[in-house]
Amino acid sequence: MEKFLQALPKPTAVTSRPVKLSESFFDMAARVVDRPGTVLLASGGTGDCARHHLLAVSPWLTIRAKNNTVSLQTDTRSATFNLPPLTALKAILTRYHIPDPGLPVPVAAGLFGYLSYDLKDGLESLPRTTIDDLGLPDLYLAAPRLILVHDRQTGETRACAPDLPGQNNDAVTDLLRSIQSAPAKAAGYRIGRPVSNFMAAEYHQAVAKIIDYIAAGDVYQVNLSQRFAADFSGDPFRLFSDLFRQNPAPFFAYIHAGDHHIVSTSPERFVKQNGRHIETRPIKGTRPRGKTVDEDERHKQALLSSLKDEAELSMIVDLLRNDLGRVCRGGSVRVAEHKRLEAYDNVFHLVSIVEGALPEGTDSADIIAATFPGGSITGCPKIRAMEIIDELEPRRRHIYTGSIGYIGFHDVMDLSIAIRTAVIRDRRIYYAAGGGIVYDSDPADEHRETLAKAATLLALTDTQPADDGPRRYCWINGRLSSEETVPLPLDSPGWQYGTGLFETIRVDHGRPKFLAEHLERLDLSWRALFSLPAPDITWAAVVDQVLKENRLTEGPAAVKIMAALGGRPTPPYDHTLVVTARPYRHRLDGLGKSGLDLAVYPHPRLIPTADHKTMNYLYYYLAGQWAAARGRDEALIMNPDQTVSETNTANILLIDRRTVTVPRSFAALPGITQKLTLEFLSDRGYAIRPAAIGLEDCFTAAEMLLTNALMGAVPVLSIDGRSTGAPSNLCQDINGYLGMNR
Repeated sequence: MEKFLQALPKPTAVTSRPVKLSESFFDMAARVVDRPGTVLLASGGTGDCARHHLLAVSPWLTIRAKNNTVSLQTDTRSATFNLPPLTALKAILTRYHIPDPGLPVPVAAGLFGYLSYDLKDGLESLPRTTIDDLGLPDLYLAAPRLILVHDRQTGETRACAPDLPGQNNDAVTDLLRSIQSAPAKAAGYRIGRPVSNFMAAEYHQAVAKIIDYIAAGDVYQVNLSQRFAADFSGDPFRLFSDLFRQNPAPFFAYIHAGDHHIVSTSPERFVKQNGRHIETRPIKGTRPRGKTVDEDERHKQALLSSLKDEAELSMIVDLLRNDLGRVCRGGSVRVAEHKRLEAYDNVFHLVSIVEGALPEGTDSADIIAATFPGGSITGCPKIRAMEIIDELEPRRRHIYTGSIGYIGFHDVMDLSIAIRTAVIRDRRIYYAAGGGIVYDSDPADEHRETLAKAATLLALTDTQPADDGPRRYCWINGRLSSEETVPLPLDSPGWQYGTGLFETIRVDHGRPKFLAEHLERLDLSWRALFSLPAPDITWAAVVDQVLKENRLTEGPAAVKIMAALGGRPTPPYDHTLVVTARPYRHRLDGLGKSGLDLAVYPHPRLIPTADHKTMNYLYYYLAGQWAAARGRDEALIMNPDQTVSETNTANILLIDRRTVTVPRSFAALPGITQKLTLEFLSDRGYAIRPAAIGLEDCFTAAEMLLTNALMGAVPVLSIDGRSTGAPSNLCQDINGYLGMNR
């Protein structure tokens, strides 16, 4: 990455001059908001955070990051690097650092854009148990050629542009002219009926689970949200402008990120840096404005006297003091102001200010690494709260509760908390609302509060029915749901044609057997069959959730992971991912037998994908049904050349003296348990021999074994009523090694 940055032009100073506007700042901005890379940061209200409007246009460098993949784009060059996003950000800030230009503006050159909430996964070791259905960047930042700064107090506007080598001497004039000559636009928009990713009863259950966690001492508070989605058509900037007129707040933002737009109406600052000074301003406690002077005063006093709101604010202040202490000079962190009342058009808020001093050599990337995401929208303690959020919320948050703003090249930064914020993509709008859950929270009240917060953007009507508290649960696309009420996309190839994969895993006392090996096979098959990266899920954490929800952490259980291909080959993906769990009783215990009896299935196998565990399992299902109808336990599957392949659920091994013969077929599933069994037998001195096996070989071998993930190793007793070799103690030894005895 360093070589790529070295090849780019490096600004060494900033050109700045006053600009006389012939129209309002918003009207001027409206001329260029359809250009990718444009960012508008607008301030409303009378607070001390609401002095400037900032318009950033014409980026000379754009940065996108997803997980540990960072992409840099200029007008003529692009490159992709495998490194953490904040490592890349630090390198960019170091490379393009310029001296403070001493201008009367908050920022003169730098990066504008957002950090999504999901950037947290690169900062802490957290499980990923929610679904990323949007596929958007974790970080999007653009370095503009021109920043227009409007001072709302003085009415003055100033243009700032980094001096880039190779740029003409009057680049500012050219950029201003291109803005002012752009045609004005007059477009409307339409938002369809929103749908939440939580039913009301499910949200109540999630709140109740958080209260249980609090009672158990895991956390003190967790911020829980639900996400709404609706059809969207028209102009995102018109939506932004209407919201600003209706309810101005200090940290409004509009971002045109190319394939998606961000519209934010946040009132809350996350972190501000000015040289060596840093501050954060958490908000906790909200009351509506009154319709009369007397009612307004009552609401204000109720907020000021609320012990619950004060306790929540104090808790978050302590958390943020700790976060700032990770990056500030020792002893410099202090609470500059606590429980300040701020009045907005629609609400009152309680706000605190925590500040500190940075040591030399510390930059904005270090601040973000120490403090992101903001504690006021995660909970306390932060890491455990984020784990619970991932457990209970079905979709990744993306921009919601991330941060929006600027990161300057001259030791300045101002980022908001991205609440009251929407993503618009592919004619859909996504908007989340949440609240802090504490021990005495009422689930119904908390749900109503999220609806009230969402109503500022979406006319929400909750018409979805509550379920009746089912007895069996599964995890589907990020959410624990009843198996009886799981919705399936019936028009997807996964469910229409069996275009998917699955893994069946044995669990003993809450511990999955050989989970890593199963997941490796799932990943390889997904990439091989569908030419797509496998879904990015921390399956171990999901399996743990499903086992606990079904009370299957004691004794044996069977877990099934299913991943069905969706109909969209590009983001936003619509794959269906499911994890189920059920109690498991060993087959031999259920049959009351010492081994299994087989029947030769009369239809040879002609499936080229048989070396993958696909959901297209009808052939094997019918084979098993055919065998059961004839009083047999398994169907012996033959290849077209009449060699032996496998059974409908298991791999085959033939044992003869000190040799193990593995059937060689043109396509056969590479069994996890088979592989581990062969490793055990090889260590015991057995020779492993892959070979084509005929039916008669099964009778001449000393012993025939079947292996799968649930049974372990079991002996075969007969085929079509004809006895095979006599079982020995070998299966018992193998299962002891695997930890899978009955």
